[in-house]
Amino acid sequence: MERRDFLAVGSKALGAGLLGIAGRAAWAEEPSVAGAGVPDLVMARGEPAEAVRQALNAFGGIRRFVKPGDVVVVKPNASFASPPAWGATTHPDVLTAVLRACTEAEARRVLVVDHTLSPADRCFARNGTADAVAAVDGAKLVSLDNERTYRELDIPAGVSLHKTAVAQVILKADVFINLPTAKAHPATGVSFGLKNLMGVIWDRQTFHNDMDVHVGVADLATAVRPHLTILDAMEILQTRGPAGPGDVKSFGGVVVGSDPLAVDAYAVGLSTWNGRSLAPDQVSFIRHAAERGVGNMDLKSLKILELA
Repeated sequence: MERRDFLAVGSKALGAGLLGIAGRAAWAEEPSVAGAGVPDLVMARGEPAEAVRQALNAFGGIRRFVKPGDVVVVKPNASFASPPAWGATTHPDVLTAVLRACTEAEARRVLVVDHTLSPADRCFARNGTADAVAAVDGAKLVSLDNERTYRELDIPAGVSLHKTAVAQVILKADVFINLPTAKAHPATGVSFGLKNLMGVIWDRQTFHNDMDVHVGVADLATAVRPHLTILDAMEILQTRGPAGPGDVKSFGGVVVGSDPLAVDAYAVGLSTWNGRSLAPDQVSFIRHAAERGVGNMDLKSLKILELA
């Protein structure tokens, strides 16, 4: 794979040497726990940098996941050319705070990636992702817009989705951090971390054309598992997702967890969605993922720390 296979915004393209590094296979193992006192989920509110700092510290610290010399891949929701105030994409200040945490943990590479739904340079410029990455020395922004940079992955537990092409940079990362935003969605009701994983595959349209999208999202989650999910809930898009503009709730929070399903289940209760209050089991992809063993959607069984 050559450098020209990637579009890098505001920095050099990702080099072929990086892709030769064998990662820790984010979906194959749980991250090590920091001890019995660490919560299952942490929600912190405040200014973006402070909320991220408090949430990560309460969750055992970023060094629980990122070790010196690691290649870290961060996947925000940056797919739309929507301004940050709309809540349709990951808030740039949250992204910058996460990137700084990774570089302070001495990661060797920190890559920010997404497969955008319109030209990448326009999306990254308008939603603030380009500026957020440019603010952190050592971070690089990479568009996943070239099919040759993907590799077919089997989905052994898939019901409808049995294989799909996944970005190789995700497959070979030492640490994979999912950094979605919280928003309504017309096809799935809500969009959080599990839905955000559709941005690391090549053919997203098959989810809508060839299968129940809820089943497809759950299938993908059985095979591609981030080490850490940090949900941006600074500006929650309550209606007219996924791109906005719509009704926005200024919540000013982030949610951190290593169980991606638990993060999604908790996020359901942060707002109404298209005018409806929902429980986790009323969101079909969450229910399907729980049945498939992706994680725990039973919030009553979890230790949840909320920092106001």
